[in-house]
Amino acid sequence: MIAFGPVPSRRLGKSLGVNNIPDKVCTYACVYCQIGRTLRMEVERRAFYEPELIFEEVRKKVEEAEGRGERIDYITFVPDGEPTLDINLGREIDLLEELGIKLAALTNASLIWREDVRDDLLKLDFVSLKVDAVSENLWRRIDRPHKSLSLDKILEGMLEFREAFRGKAVTETMLIDGVNYGEEFERIADFLAELKPDVAYIAVPTRPPAEDWVKPAKEEVINRAFQTFAEKLGEGRVEYLIGYEGNAFAFTGNVEEDLLSITAVHPMREDAVRELLGKASTDWSVVERLLREGKLIELEYNGKRFYMRRLKSREKP
Repeated sequence: MIAFGPVPSRRLGKSLGVNNIPDKVCTYACVYCQIGRTLRMEVERRAFYEPELIFEEVRKKVEEAEGRGERIDYITFVPDGEPTLDINLGREIDLLEELGIKLAALTNASLIWREDVRDDLLKLDFVSLKVDAVSENLWRRIDRPHKSLSLDKILEGMLEFREAFRGKAVTETMLIDGVNYGEEFERIADFLAELKPDVAYIAVPTRPPAEDWVKPAKEEVINRAFQTFAEKLGEGRVEYLIGYEGNAFAFTGNVEEDLLSITAVHPMREDAVRELLGKASTDWSVVERLLREGKLIELEYNGKRFYMRRLKSREKP
């Protein structure tokens, strides 16, 4: 599924997702990734889908959503991997601009040291950059980057991008339990003060992660990060990204297709699935059948039940 949603987003309102990278090609193998483990670690940009195919798939989804009176705040590149690995990203953005809807990307920023990647991202209205750590050892432990990547070059690339970007730039820092952050929050805060994001989000895993041992950071750790960032940036520019985004998932008329396309990139909590089934005037037997057929898997995380499309990256080695 190349286009999915619209889905509720804690940053973007109602977001129609663009899945421009197949499962799961990435520059990182983050321990907390909701998509699962990285199947192919790559750092060279290449073509994945024809830009015209992506445009057509998104255009159809937009027309369907508008036909049902669904609001779309952003069309967002949020794929099963790192969106900037797509060498056609700039062309896809140019095509999608014709739809007259704001465009966004959620990137781990690992390739932002490349001028061509920055040029592509500069065309967007909203860009979210990952800043999980600014120290080499923590970056390698949490994000598990491709061995050829340089953290210093990435951080420098972010600063160059921010200087030129006229849209809304935000950062996201994921906090997990069992990590000794030490003075890292102060170091991240110093970097963010230089970067000047519109909002610095502090996040915890809210969906089942790639590694079973990963748990959300404890409240006191989250609070310490917030206070440290707010001291440097001002309280109004630091926000939590730790709540549930809600159940306002769009129903297109085909509930099975909706469940499989959304859960390929956006695991759904049980109550959200039940609400979607209600919109479709159908019952839980649809989910039971998809589980039996091996198309969906059921996971528990933090006392909640989640449903995800079965992908190779989610199968344990």
